[in-house]
Parts: sequence; C-alpha cells; structure tokens
Amino acid sequence: MKFLKTLQKKQSERASGIDAVDNVVPLGKHEKLGGNNPPELFVKQDLKIGLPKTAFDNQSAPLTDTPQSDLEPNNIGSADPGDFGSAAAEEKRLPEITVDVDRVNPHLVAITQPNSAYCEEYRSLRTQVLHKSQKQKLRSIVIASVGPSEGKSITALNLSWLLAQTSDVRALIIDSDLKMPSLTDCLGIEAETGLSDVLEGTSSLMESVVRLEPAGLHLLPSGKARSDGSEVLSGSKFKEILDEAYELFDYVIIDAPPLGIFADASVLINHADGALFVVRANHTNYKDIDRVLETLPRQKIIGAVLNQSEDTLVREGYYDYGYYRKNK
Repeated sequence: MKFLKTLQKKQSERASGIDAVDNVVPLGKHEKLGGNNPPELFVKQDLKIGLPKTAFDNQSAPLTDTPQSDLEPNNIGSADPGDFGSAAAEEKRLPEITVDVDRVNPHLVAITQPNSAYCEEYRSLRTQVLHKSQKQKLRSIVIASVGPSEGKSITALNLSWLLAQTSDVRALIIDSDLKMPSLTDCLGIEAETGLSDVLEGTSSLMESVVRLEPAGLHLLPSGKARSDGSEVLSGSKFKEILDEAYELFDYVIIDAPPLGIFADASVLINHADGALFVVRANHTNYKDIDRVLETLPRQKIIGAVLNQSEDTLVREGYYDYGYYRKNK
C-alpha cells in the first residue's frame, strides 16, 4: 500500500508539472556588429546571434557532434515524435551521397575543419538558432544577404550540417536560388532533380531529396536553372512543398538568392518562419541593408551573422594554441 501511494503521488506531481525542467539555453554577452552606423535593427541585443561563448565550448570529434542535453528537439518546438513514423520509412528509400572532404568548398568548416575556431562560431550560431526556435517555434529559416559573395550559401550549409548532427534532429536544406544554384557545387556532388522539378510537378519532394553522409543532412537541390524564380516561388506550390517538408523534418533551412538583386528572397521570407541576414565585414554597405530591410517584415528577421570578421582570426590563434597544447 505504501508503494502504491508513493507511485500515485509521483504520477500526480508529473501531471502538475512539478518535474518539468526549464531547458532554455542562456544567451551569451553580445558584441556590436562591425562597421560604422549599422541599421537600427541590427543593434538590438536580441538579434545578435552566432558569436561564440568560449573557444572550448561544445568541442566535438570530426564530422560528429555531441548534443547538449538541453537541446533535445522535443523541447524546441519540433513536431511530435509520433509524426515521424512514416518519415523514417521514407528516409530509408532516399538516395545517399557520401560527401568527400577533399571535394567540398574549404569554407565548409563544419566538414573540413570541425575542430577549428571557425567551426566553433557556427556551433554557437546553431545554439542560438535552437534557442530562438524554442522561444518562437521556428521551423523554416531563410538565409539571406544583400548581394552575392557575402557568405550566405556557406553559412546556410555550415549551419545545416551542424543542425543535422544534433541528436534526433532531422534537417533539410533547400537551394532556392533557381537562377544561380550553388549548393551542389559547394559540396562537390551532382544531383539529377531538384526544387525546379518539384515546382513543375515532374518530381515529388521525396524523389528529389538526397541524404548527405556522414552528417545525415538532407538536401533539396535547386534543379535546373530558370529565370522565373520569383513567379514560381510566389505561387501556392512552394507553400505546399514547405508544408510537406514540415511533416518530415524538424528544421528547413532555405538558401535564398541575394535580396538586393532578385525579388525571390523576399517571397521566400514571407513563406518562412524567420530569416537570418548574412553581412560580410568591410564589404556590405549598410545603406543597401537599410534599403532592403524596408521591404521586409521586420518581425521575421531573427538575427544577423557577421562574416569574415577579423575578430575571428584573433580567436583562432588563441584557440589553436590552447586546444593543441591541452591535447599533447
């Protein structure tokens, strides 16, 4: 009887939420975005993400990651685990491509330099994205920039690769730059079909998605290039693709064309839950950012990523010295 009463009391406590654990990841101290007179949106403290906490946090072995216990997907707004019963069966039928480290773009540090300070920056970005997702229920995130050559696609791939290594997280990255696709080139792989084919109805989503190993990241390539990107992305078909992806994946990362050149990215941001802005240090003009931001829903801009900052090089020197000395 005493055991029964104890059990009943324990069940009552669980039902009332007494055993619940607060899994919110604390944000680190923020730094100002480099350059002069950045847009007002970028100086808000809650919009700075991607800055590392320390050089040695979340250290992992090459091509694998040890997830933090407070970042389980069921606690960050992902779908119910029961919804992925059919997803596991679908995944077994997906074609797999093993990514060759020697063929990928060297800036994909999540693959080529997983123990570097540069990769640690992306781990911090991943942590902040998971934190934001926990608070705002983000499932789809557009990675955007004003112009080309600002590191947008590299940021999208590094972030997605590390998200896929987080325990029980199923991540999909979509190459939505239908005019100048780049993700397959960055990864050193080839793909026969992609987003263009799904939009046309000549291929299904699951027929076009490939699984990238060893991370387990899923990729929907762009497919054949086409000039009417903003028109086809504005239609209901892309929204249907996203809705289907939500049933199969925890996170959908969308690599968008440059905002300052094409209207496609603005359309994608309206479809998605949020957007990350990639800004290249000593390259991006803040006036251009202001002009672009005027056309976007501000509530969807969840943060800014400062790319190619000299501050990162300083951290790397400290990191390499400390890490290798400790492991001799």
